[in-house]
Amino acid sequence: MKSKKLTFYITIFIISIISVFFIFNKKVNKFSKTMYYLGTVNEITIYTNSNEEKANKILSKCEEIIKDIDNKMNPSTLSSDIYKINQNAGKKFTKVSKDTYKVIKTSIHFSDISNGNFDTTIGSLVNLWNIGNQNAKVPMKSEIDKALSTINYKNITLDDKDNQIMLKNKDSKIDLGGIAKGYAADKVVEYLKNQEIKGAIVNLGGNIYTLGTKDKDANFNIGIQDPTKPRGNSIGSLSLSNKSVVTSGIYERYIKKDNKIYHHILSPKTGFPIDNELSSVTIISDNSMNCDALSTTAFSLGTKEGLKLIESLPNTQAIFITKDKDIYLSSGLKDSFKLIDSTFTIKN
Repeated sequence: MKSKKLTFYITIFIISIISVFFIFNKKVNKFSKTMYYLGTVNEITIYTNSNEEKANKILSKCEEIIKDIDNKMNPSTLSSDIYKINQNAGKKFTKVSKDTYKVIKTSIHFSDISNGNFDTTIGSLVNLWNIGNQNAKVPMKSEIDKALSTINYKNITLDDKDNQIMLKNKDSKIDLGGIAKGYAADKVVEYLKNQEIKGAIVNLGGNIYTLGTKDKDANFNIGIQDPTKPRGNSIGSLSLSNKSVVTSGIYERYIKKDNKIYHHILSPKTGFPIDNELSSVTIISDNSMNCDALSTTAFSLGTKEGLKLIESLPNTQAIFITKDKDIYLSSGLKDSFKLIDSTFTIKN
């Protein structure tokens, strides 16, 4: 009797060991989906033990989330919150979604801490230059001056009780191009955290969020773009998990006239592309919306003031790259950033 009992327990033990072995050695599969929203190419990649059907359902839901944000915040979409706010400028309040309200309220915060160098009422100026589109042009000074008169984030009036927003200046226009992609990335990550996945990379036109890990518990190795070369060329890298990485740079969207390059990062102060020593700024933080707004803000402020701002913020790091190929790192990155291109020099 004792022998039978012992045999039974040994069998159960062996089955348990085999079950645990298969659970922990189950293959991690990679699934991706590419789509176009928010004026850019988006790619979601997930790492999971689930089958293709379940993975595709997760990816389709991610697309729904991004599409929803695009429908709410694209100023060119006639049914969007932003289009309606701009149409009602100087006339009346517009009731908007909780998403749009949160993004605009957050944008005002970044306008405050940047002394207006980040300003979402820049819409008229963005439309005037139209960089990144077929009809892009270098406007006349008189046109720029007229657009500048419409830019002032303090013209945004908020009604917290009813989620209503109004622009006091009838000619002002909101454009969330410097913050909406980051918010969309955060919403996708919020959803993915509750799914049966091991990890994911959310890439919304260069706004990247790394969630969890890849197979074998490895972090994601994120390359830092070389601002002197086409996308895909890196000067260095970071090993990251559960972090967002967002870069603003002068190297991709621009127009050229009389041998002069005009990039897309416009100054709400001068009306022209920001002209300083920088070629790019990369922000690393837990929140992609903050990274999105801060990459533009820090770029606008320049290396010295930009670094000062970043060092004052919790859980936020930055990489500043100058046109002279000098690199300035915030204090939290000095031991983790791996430089792989010797033509660039870390200066601090």
